[in-house]
Amino acid sequence: MQTIGIKQPSSDGAGEAPSGRDALHLLAGAGVVAGGAGLVLALSGAQSPLRGPLTLFFLLAAPGAAFAAALRGFDPWARCLVSAAGAIAVVMLVAQGMLATHHWSVDGGVIAVGASSALAFLLQWSFRFRKRMGKFH
Repeated sequence: MQTIGIKQPSSDGAGEAPSGRDALHLLAGAGVVAGGAGLVLALSGAQSPLRGPLTLFFLLAAPGAAFAAALRGFDPWARCLVSAAGAIAVVMLVAQGMLATHHWSVDGGVIAVGASSALAFLLQWSFRFRKRMGKFH
């Protein structure tokens, strides 16, 4: 039988350094917050000096994260490279499509990239969910 205990903090007040996995989760959370802020700033039309950089971060991070989630089994460097290239391709294809149909707008581009990234996340999540459920039935 295994007992589960709570690790007591050290009495000298010095905290332990976060592990690599904790630091990676913290960095991912900060990226989500920055991307969300970029989305809100872009769609609200706020006059902030952070609007441009955070919107650009959202436009590259959202499809990049969708590609990275779909390529979970790959080598980390290959996954990073393919995700970055895929993110740039998605943003360029959305811009090209909007320009070709004469429907270009900044808000429309941000919404289109966000929607396509969300759709990619939902599709890969549903495939994984279906694959897991197939093992139990």
